[in-house]
Amino acid sequence: MAEEKDPRPSNVTRRAALAGMAGAAGTLISRAATGHELQVSSDRPWAPDDPTRVLGDWASALGERSPFERPHRHMSAARTSSRTPHQALHGTITPADLHFERHHAGVPRIDPERHRLVVHGMVQRPTTFTVEDLMRFPSVSRICFLECSGNLWRDAPEQATPQELCGLTSQSEWTGVMLSTLLREVGADPAASWLLAEGADAAVLTRSIPRPLWDDAMIVYAQNGEPVRPSNGYPIRLLNPGCEGNSSVKWLRRIELADGPFMTREETSKYTEPLRSGGARQFSLIMDARSVITYPAYPDSVEKGWIEIQGIAWSGRGRIASAEVSTDDGRSWAPARLQEPVLPRAHTRFRHLFEWDGRDTVIQSRAVDETGYVQPTREAFLAARGVGAIPYHVNPVTGWRLRAGGDVVYRVQEWA
Repeated sequence: MAEEKDPRPSNVTRRAALAGMAGAAGTLISRAATGHELQVSSDRPWAPDDPTRVLGDWASALGERSPFERPHRHMSAARTSSRTPHQALHGTITPADLHFERHHAGVPRIDPERHRLVVHGMVQRPTTFTVEDLMRFPSVSRICFLECSGNLWRDAPEQATPQELCGLTSQSEWTGVMLSTLLREVGADPAASWLLAEGADAAVLTRSIPRPLWDDAMIVYAQNGEPVRPSNGYPIRLLNPGCEGNSSVKWLRRIELADGPFMTREETSKYTEPLRSGGARQFSLIMDARSVITYPAYPDSVEKGWIEIQGIAWSGRGRIASAEVSTDDGRSWAPARLQEPVLPRAHTRFRHLFEWDGRDTVIQSRAVDETGYVQPTREAFLAARGVGAIPYHVNPVTGWRLRAGGDVVYRVQEWA
């Protein structure tokens, strides 16, 4: 049997290929009814008409996605962050290469054999640990989310995807050693109430962490079963489940214990929130309950009839107790079905069946956590904290407009 070969010529330019494949690949550019460009589909990969008549690829040293699946992170213009494509994911675990990233001075290249973690300050036995040393301690694994405290595109236009809107949160299975294990090893002073975590990046990012958070904290070296990716802290990082991402210091190289906060640059010039009252919130590390609908969302197009609304909800204070969905712009709310497992400080997927009558409407979601906290509307958020609290810990209810023609766009609201 003759092997079927890829019929595409090998010496064509991309421009020629785009023009020549229009008929085979379908419309080059898909547009919504408004005329807004949605996607380019001109470079669809080749596949045989009958895969049963062609030998497939042999085993490889490293698995790859199908060429028909092309999820990718959305990078900021300054290239200091990239966002997770929530609209392209299923379940709650984020593939490591799609986990959001945020850094202040680029991603350092670190040799794990030369990397050290120093633990000192109010301890009986100041100690320097190698990465190998850390791996000798009893290991634990836990699934939890990480989220940047600035995770909202506040001025998002109608043409904003869930990824662009709030893609600075992701979820992994993290493996490492409990911080409490290390602190027992070095003999932490009971009077120590704060620790300083310092990274080995060019920004030397440092954060003060109060004692109530130490019990849950981990020093992690693995993510989803493999070493932590460089953009997420290789070879080791601090993990503070449920807290703003910058407190889970990446490329961790130093922990110092003290009896007060260190008032570093990152917690004075940044990550402090002026309030309407004239005061300010500082060390507001725990992330409040939040949710986002991931389908339908821009640039989806829907038809009249039954639609399964899907999304994720999460809270830094514990488990999600319920997720609610409104299909009439917030006038009424119905409980959504939570998909197991429902874990503490973890993304929880929710689903809700909705029979759309084809008329213009707005769909929204809100999260309620086990403490009773209810995700606020934008109006309630501003009434409580004021515009000055922006850009940190901003978690209002968001929604998507289903237009009569079937197009789905982000529901834009004013901040004033």
